[in-house]
Formats: sequence, C-alpha cells, structure tokens
Amino acid sequence: MSPRPDVSEERRNQILEAAMAVFARQGFDQTRMDDIAQEAGLSKGALYLYYKSKDTIISTILQFFFTQAMNKLSSFLESEEQLSVRQRLFSLNRYYMQEMKWMTSLVPLSFEFYAVAARQKTVRHFLKQYFKDYRVALTQLIQHGIEQGEFRPIEPEQVAISITALYEGLALLWLVDPDATTWEQTGATSLTILLDGITAR
Repeated sequence: MSPRPDVSEERRNQILEAAMAVFARQGFDQTRMDDIAQEAGLSKGALYLYYKSKDTIISTILQFFFTQAMNKLSSFLESEEQLSVRQRLFSLNRYYMQEMKWMTSLVPLSFEFYAVAARQKTVRHFLKQYFKDYRVALTQLIQHGIEQGEFRPIEPEQVAISITALYEGLALLWLVDPDATTWEQTGATSLTILLDGITAR
C-alpha cells in the first residue's frame, strides 16, 4: 500500500487564503472561526486541527504578508544592480505599481494589522522590525547613490523614511479614496520631486 500524501501544508495554505479573504471583507474583529471554516470549505473541527485560534491565524498571515514583501524588495534591489540608484528607485516604483494590481484586495488587510498593532505588543514588535529592515535596505541604496556622486550629501536614513512614508501614504489614500489616486502616476511624480531635491548638481 502506498503512503497517503501529506496534505497538511496544502490545507494550511487553503485556510490562510480563506482567512485573508474573510478578514479583508469583514475585518479582524468581526470575523469568527466559523466564517473562516465556511470560506475554506472545512468543518470548524478540521480548522482547529491546523490553527487553534483566530490570533494564531492572524500572526501567521502577518509573518507571511510582510516577510514576503521584504524578500521581494531584497531580491529586486539585487537584480537591478547594473542601474543607477535613481533608475533603480524608479524601477522599484514600477514594480510596486504592478504589485498593487494584484494586492488590491489585500490593502485593507494590511491596515488591519496596524490597528491590531496598537493593541498587541507582539504585532507591533513584528511590524517595527519589518519597517526597520525595509529602512535599512533603502538606506544602503541611498548611501550608495551618495558615494557614487548621484546624490548630494544628506542623511540617507531620512530619505529612506520619506520613501517609505510615500508608499504607505499612497496606500492609505487609495484605501480611503481610490478615485483620487493613480498609483503609477502619483508614485512617479512624488518620487521625482523627492529625488530632484537630493540630486547632486
């Protein structure tokens, strides 16, 4: 008799995808484990075999959501090393715009994490570390631009924080008023203004 295939990983992913869909529609507070089980096509008992609580599911999604984003940023910056720093940042802007097209339904979910972070220390700590890693990567890139003579001497971490705030702010504006934001155009315009201010003359 051949061994039965291990479907546990597939089942966990199925549950997480269902949970993200429900959380995006209803928010964390209004979602019950019953809702997730129904969305995943599982019994509540089967759901509890994989995740013991809603908080466990939220924590798992949080790690997946932001760890994946950080990995993508790191791999992208490495793959674009042949370009100038300015070109890499505009290339990164285009990359973000492409990502937002498929992440549209998940933007509300990302802001749910911020609401949870205000109440839960562990979530706040995770997000703090994520933004620190993100800031470090951008700081190193800006520092490289300074050393190459592209940018005038300026505090690179402050520029990295400004770029981070730019995209977080665009995401928030889109969430509140999607008609006011054209992602690619607004992102490119804002980035141009920022980089023109630090370009070496």
